Amino acid sequence: MALTSSEIRAAAGRLHQAEKTRVQIRQLSLDHPAISIADAYAIQKAWIDIKLAEGRVLRGHKIGLTSKAMQSQLAIDEPDSGVLLDDMFFDDGGVVPTDRFIATRIEAELAFVIKHRLSGPHCTIFDVLNATDFVTPALEILDTRVQRVDPDTQSTRKIFDTIADNAANAGIVLGGRPIRPLDADLRWIGALITKNGQLEETGLAAGVLNHPATAVAWLANTIAPQGLALEPGQIVLAGSFIRAIECRKGDTIQADYGPYGTVSCYFG
Repeated sequence: MALTSSEIRAAAGRLHQAEKTRVQIRQLSLDHPAISIADAYAIQKAWIDIKLAEGRVLRGHKIGLTSKAMQSQLAIDEPDSGVLLDDMFFDDGGVVPTDRFIATRIEAELAFVIKHRLSGPHCTIFDVLNATDFVTPALEILDTRVQRVDPDTQSTRKIFDTIADNAANAGIVLGGRPIRPLDADLRWIGALITKNGQLEETGLAAGVLNHPATAVAWLANTIAPQGLALEPGQIVLAGSFIRAIECRKGDTIQADYGPYGTVSCYFG
């Protein structure tokens, strides 16, 4: 890794402070031009460790950048991942407090509820389906503690900034109808997403690496070298199949998954 342990801890502390004060920090990739993907994940882990020390509880994982369009935009060839903590979960149809966040966006996804321990390095889509209790519609709330565009250089945020920033995760809303993983062709589950009653986006879950379970297998294989696995009861957000929608105070978001129900939230 290019960064020292003290630089990693300092970056994690800055992200933590940015979240608490709702003041974005300068892109870490500008402060540390030699930063690597490994450095970015080390910063993410250090930040999550701060939160766990404050009493937060690990509830699962999120996968991002699963579409080819997003990957090419950021010049990468694989997804990224972040961690879900207990204070990130909001009730279906409930209020998301905008005063807790900086610049919220929302995405439509499928969430996998893990039943049996799922570990790499040779995890397949079939292992994922066998180890999953339920799949359920979900909304992911994104936020960014790092400036998207640097005001001085006009440089845009890099993949390193996003990963360090817990893959831009801020919250999750679970809803709709839980589905047994083999009771539907998950690739063809789609959603219509409205903001304040106006249709904003549509998409199919096949947009996530051709099958959302493929993303979950990727995650299990990716974290295996660290001695980690997906544990029973954990929730894994498999990745968005729509463009992120900007949300502000007063906005109501609803994702209609057809026969699999709806999931919604209000930004209050």
